[in-house]
Amino acid sequence: MPIRIPNQLPATATLTGENIFVMTETRAMTQDIRPLEILLLNLMPTKVDTETQLARVLGNTPLQIQLELIAPSGHVSKNTSEQHMLAFYKSFDEVKHRNFDGLIITGAPVENLAFEEVDYWPELCTIMEWSKTHVHSTLHICWGAQAGLYYHYGIPKIPLPQKLFGVFLHTVEDPNFILFRGFDDQFWVPHSRNTTVLREDVEQVPELKVLASSPEAGIYAVKTDQGRQIFVMGHSEYDRDTLKREYLRDVAAGVPIQLPRHYFPQDDTARTPVVNWRSCANLFYSNWLNYFVYQTTPYDLSAMQ
Repeated sequence: MPIRIPNQLPATATLTGENIFVMTETRAMTQDIRPLEILLLNLMPTKVDTETQLARVLGNTPLQIQLELIAPSGHVSKNTSEQHMLAFYKSFDEVKHRNFDGLIITGAPVENLAFEEVDYWPELCTIMEWSKTHVHSTLHICWGAQAGLYYHYGIPKIPLPQKLFGVFLHTVEDPNFILFRGFDDQFWVPHSRNTTVLREDVEQVPELKVLASSPEAGIYAVKTDQGRQIFVMGHSEYDRDTLKREYLRDVAAGVPIQLPRHYFPQDDTARTPVVNWRSCANLFYSNWLNYFVYQTTPYDLSAMQ
């Protein structure tokens, strides 16, 4: 797919170098096509990495995507320059009058805080409530999924005795469900989190359905009845070295961290990790965009209900 992103966004050069079809704003303006309007609420500290990772997996269908970036107001990013934020990010107030085909809410490194202790929690609640009437399908990732399940359904996040860290094997529980159309019976996904959501809590909510899970990592994907809300617990968008960089960062800082599981060949940190999750990541996002956004979203976004 041609993914339409700002000309000077760092992801543009990265993805072009990977032969991913990037359509700059300049070229997109010459095409008489309504692109899918996708809003990305980026809560991750390394925003440029996250922008690039998600633009990469969104850029793999024949659809044209207009990607819009927002971040919480009043929350200062410590790992992304103010210049980058001012150049490429808008506030929620700047976009709340609009409707969007899709919204992605990323994870965030605030798992050890109660949701209500997160400084941008009130704004995030406002955005999640707004999404029910202004977004056709919302995809929640990792902490964003836990936050969404808590806000919409009161499902708590549960602290893990040890950080879930590595790449884990998952099973598709309903192979006929279209979000996992084309998937093998089993697939790999990276995880990096200190909390989880219990299956029994999810299954008590009639509107929710578990679509995939892992014996080690727990539930992976959950959807509402119509797929207007989708919650995924892992990071299929991660790069080859994302977990490696996180591991080495914590080791250098003296933070207790175990070796990521099923990641380094023979658990040797000197060896290059083998990517075994990229094809599933591309297929997952392609299916979400096609079946839950493009196929059912109104052509006129003002008609959204």
